[in-house]
Amino acid sequence: MLDINSTLLIQIVNFLVLLFVLNLILFRPIRRVLAEREKEMNSRQKTIDEFQTRAQENEKGIEEGIVKARKEGYAEKEALKAQGLEEEKNILQEAGAGVEKKLGAAKKEMEAKIAATREALEAQIASFSEELAQKILGRSVQ
Repeated sequence: MLDINSTLLIQIVNFLVLLFVLNLILFRPIRRVLAEREKEMNSRQKTIDEFQTRAQENEKGIEEGIVKARKEGYAEKEALKAQGLEEEKNILQEAGAGVEKKLGAAKKEMEAKIAATREALEAQIASFSEELAQKILGRSVQ
């Protein structure tokens, strides 16, 4: 059986001294290192969360900027398109007016040539009719 004697007390004291020494040399430094590591991890996690928040805000800002730029680009495109159509309309009107002028000038020129040709033919009608009558009758007509 177990005898309770002085060696048991020495073993208990020895255990308590060992516990105290291990606590001073081993357990406290390990706990301190673990506490520092926990602080560092919390600090880094907080920094990560801040960066993620900033990144989300920046991403949202970029998306809003893209939407705004697209709207502005579309509005500018439509404005340029309307301006182009207006310029096209003006150019076509100017071209149409130029064509009308040229057609009018060509028509007047043709009418003038027709009138000149008629006058020339009317002046020659007498001689043509006399030649025609001579050919049909076969003799000279006077």
